[in-house]
Amino acid sequence: MLRRTPSIEVKHEKQAHTAEVQPDAHAFDVYGDEDSAEIKYRTMVWWKAAALMLAETVSLGILSIPSVFASIGMAAGIILVLGLGAIATATGYLIGLFKLRYPHVHNMADAGEILAGPIGREILGAAQVIFMIFVCGSHVLTGLIAFDTITAGASCSVLWSAVTAIICLVLTIPRTLNGISYMSVVSFISIISAVLITMIGVGVAGHKGGVTAKADLNFASAFLAVTDIIFAYAGHVGFFTFIAEMKEPKDFAKALYMLQIADTTLYLIVGIVVYSFAGPTTVSPALGNTGPILRRISYGVALPTIIIAGVINGHVCAKLVFIRIFRRKGVHSRHMTTHSWTGWLTWIAICFAIWILAFVIAEVIPFFNDLLGVISAIFASWFTYGISGIFWFHLTPREERWTTWRQKLKTIFWSGIIMMGGFIMVAGLYASINSIIDGYRSGGFPHPFTCMNMGL
Repeated sequence: MLRRTPSIEVKHEKQAHTAEVQPDAHAFDVYGDEDSAEIKYRTMVWWKAAALMLAETVSLGILSIPSVFASIGMAAGIILVLGLGAIATATGYLIGLFKLRYPHVHNMADAGEILAGPIGREILGAAQVIFMIFVCGSHVLTGLIAFDTITAGASCSVLWSAVTAIICLVLTIPRTLNGISYMSVVSFISIISAVLITMIGVGVAGHKGGVTAKADLNFASAFLAVTDIIFAYAGHVGFFTFIAEMKEPKDFAKALYMLQIADTTLYLIVGIVVYSFAGPTTVSPALGNTGPILRRISYGVALPTIIIAGVINGHVCAKLVFIRIFRRKGVHSRHMTTHSWTGWLTWIAICFAIWILAFVIAEVIPFFNDLLGVISAIFASWFTYGISGIFWFHLTPREERWTTWRQKLKTIFWSGIIMMGGFIMVAGLYASINSIIDGYRSGGFPHPFTCMNMGL
């Protein structure tokens, strides 16, 4: 009689439990025993983790969705939002399983070490830091656009960029994600209110043109629009860090489902409504589709989410560097969990460096949005999609991959996810680089550190 193979989920949970009972250098909870710690990290309940994930993912992603619908058509837009959202749910769930199997994993660098040793740690660690600094830069740039829109360009745009970076720096300083989770609730209310104002505004203004079910675009233009949807689901890069600070890591699935249901629903509603009324004149960010007064109000209401979502990304990036400095071979320094001068000064210095770099790259690089597309193509394609397929193959022994029809389907599916990550990277690079070339040809890029009004 053939013996049934236990499901991968049950097997991984049993392995995770064993790792907690018999800890060693490779099965070490990130922050160790916190009973006597002055700073306790593992304090988040699942809904707070969900709020953080919503704030991190939805804030800027939702603002580009209507213009995507305008570029590729209503039908393709809806299919891609639903399809990529469903796949992002599966890949996010796999990240949760990987974390349960290896409790000491705190970030992509730790996962890289499990997959490929020290080389994997350095490559994935550097990739996560670079990607998240560029995401922080996008929040600095969006904050600048918001302030310029609200004030009608009353001051030099570099000033508003600096103001955004300074506010983000100050709010990044709390050492635990639990302290930031309350801000994430404000962020979610902020973005919901802003898009509601925008949808009401475009509705009152009336239809400005017809909508199309499909669009006739060349490959580069179409895929550049698709990368905006991919970026809208690109919160996976911070999932390991969020799980590491949850009271019960096994509750991560609840937070993930709440995130994916909420963001997919919001993307569909905002994309369909705004595009239906704004038509071919739809612009990105979505808040720019109303009249001047409502546009200023929308950006004023959206300021908290623009800043707080940047804070969350900056915090996750800083935490990776902080853990790397104060954790060696599974043993953490006392500076991680105490209010020592060394711990606090190191933490503040890391946060300062991140936001200085975010400010500089947002101001110096004239084609920053297109360069962010390049960075997203290289990294988000793997962090959100491809790498979860690699995790699955690592977690599933070779002899179990083709045992049953269900396992065969899983093997085919996760193989496809890896290929999908590679395709998104190559196609996204082509589309983004092509956009940069077109921008230079048309002279559409501003000068570095320009004081020109960047408002909409």
